[in-house]
Amino acid sequence: MSDDTAASGYRRPLKYPERRERPLMLVLYGLEYALFAGVMGLFRILGVNRASDLGGWLARTLGPRIPVTRRARRNMTAAMPELTKAQREAYIVDMWDSLGRTFGEYAHIDRINSNGVDPRVEIVGQEHASNAIAKGKGGLFVSGHCGNWELMPPCIRALGLKGILVYRPQNNPFVDAWISKQRALGLPGLAAKGGDGARSIIKTLREGKFIAMLVDQKMNEGISVPLFGRDCMTPTGAPSLALRNGSPIVPAWCERLPGPRFRVTIYPAIPFPNTGDRDRDVYEMALSLNRFIEDRVRENPANWLWLHNRWPKK
Repeated sequence: MSDDTAASGYRRPLKYPERRERPLMLVLYGLEYALFAGVMGLFRILGVNRASDLGGWLARTLGPRIPVTRRARRNMTAAMPELTKAQREAYIVDMWDSLGRTFGEYAHIDRINSNGVDPRVEIVGQEHASNAIAKGKGGLFVSGHCGNWELMPPCIRALGLKGILVYRPQNNPFVDAWISKQRALGLPGLAAKGGDGARSIIKTLREGKFIAMLVDQKMNEGISVPLFGRDCMTPTGAPSLALRNGSPIVPAWCERLPGPRFRVTIYPAIPFPNTGDRDRDVYEMALSLNRFIEDRVRENPANWLWLHNRWPKK
């Protein structure tokens, strides 16, 4: 347990599953994990560049042919109807390339950083992080599934900040433990979405520390807010926490550059609305976050993961 983790009262995920599973499921999970660990071991041996290249080649070759890609095509067609079919297909191939590279780069999170002799990550807009720190109420760094989104926590730590990463656990507990260990290289504290995680998040903000979270997934328990002109269920966790604690929401975006190199841009904090109606304030902040995501995606459609089921089919 790291000093940061111990001081904050958080516990790193164990290297084995804590939750109870049926014996047959544990066997299946074990076989799945063996394959996963073997692939990650190969990526580690290959080195950063070749692992990223191999992951990208596999994904852009196979990804556009699998059924889930129909969702990406449907989402992109409805969100950006001005694109031609050829443009959409090119963006989708590039999206798969980036997703495959991200998978290959999982084995090298400790080697992809913003410091050293040959940094692979450029951080832009650090003054906006400094402004958030100066408020003394912690903050929420929010982003989406862009570039290699797993690099956000290491960038936050590179800025000298302490805090936790909010994440959604994988179904396979063995795979989840492995990924969590990699994520802990960025921010030692991890908070799974749910009741226990919520308490950790509140405690972190009260201590003046920072939260890292992605806000571009469909949440059935969220509220309906427009994104690309269409209503979609949008998470309210970040706006609610910000309004409750007076903590700024600082958006960030990771842009993939050629090869395993990246630019992480930090943007000004989302303004606090003051409508006099708390529910309306939450809606306005969620709308601002959706607009931020939309603006970034329009700048580079291939840099975002279009595979999420954000909108109803109709």
